[in-house]
Amino acid sequence: MVVLVTGANGQLGQSIALVANNYPSIQFKFFDYKSLDITNKKKCQEVFAKIKPHYCINTAAYTAVDKAESESEKAQIINVDGAKNIAEVCKEHDTILLHISTDFVFDGSKTTPYTERDSPNPQSVYGQTKLDGEKAIQETLNNYFIIRTSWVYSQFGHNFMNTILRLSSERTSLSIVNDQIGTPTNAVDLAEAILKIITSNIQNPASNYGIYNFSNEGQCSWYDFAQKILEKHNININLHPIPTTSYPTPAQRPKYSVLNKSKIKTIFGIEIKTWEKSLETVVI
Repeated sequence: MVVLVTGANGQLGQSIALVANNYPSIQFKFFDYKSLDITNKKKCQEVFAKIKPHYCINTAAYTAVDKAESESEKAQIINVDGAKNIAEVCKEHDTILLHISTDFVFDGSKTTPYTERDSPNPQSVYGQTKLDGEKAIQETLNNYFIIRTSWVYSQFGHNFMNTILRLSSERTSLSIVNDQIGTPTNAVDLAEAILKIITSNIQNPASNYGIYNFSNEGQCSWYDFAQKILEKHNININLHPIPTTSYPTPAQRPKYSVLNKSKIKTIFGIEIKTWEKSLETVVI
């Protein structure tokens, strides 16, 4: 069973590589931006023709949320055109696509966890391009899994956890937003969930295609998350909670983006750790 992974140098791509040895029946083929640029359809066709993947995990994306406000064309090319390219090539090769999306497709106006049935209403260029990428896939393919996730972090690359650890070594105090509520997602847990979907689909091909939510369990603010990160590493600095209005950013972020995971847990029997327990497992 051949699984092609795009965006291999990103934190999710690296997390999939970290757990790949746990799946000896799967032959993973990892491609970074240089070896497979999803915005180049001809290159996608060449790689797929050579690899002949049964599944493709598309982790490649433009994820610079604030920069996307001034680089909307670049975000569009990667998140929409790139997703459409991958979907079209998957269709040509009868490849099942697993595509990663985001909580930013929602506006954050709810006060209860978002389900897959809730209507998207993105408030940022990044969120809009990710939603448009979802639509491009849905218009092209029947056999796809779109997995919406939130607040992804890991020991790899640029993310909130690594930024907090870096800043805590440079400063004596930090001010962190405490009125945006969501759920941190350990990229390794997300990787395991994706591979659980694949192994389940291999064993029992069914019509369970569609959109799924995945994050760790529980909810917190960015301030709460920062507090736990510092506690885990026994770092003592002054941490100050501030409202979003005190930290304006180019992109508007959802005030509430907790995801309901009932669907993925019921259909695939996935057990999900709380974000606090999962944070404890990260080794840096």
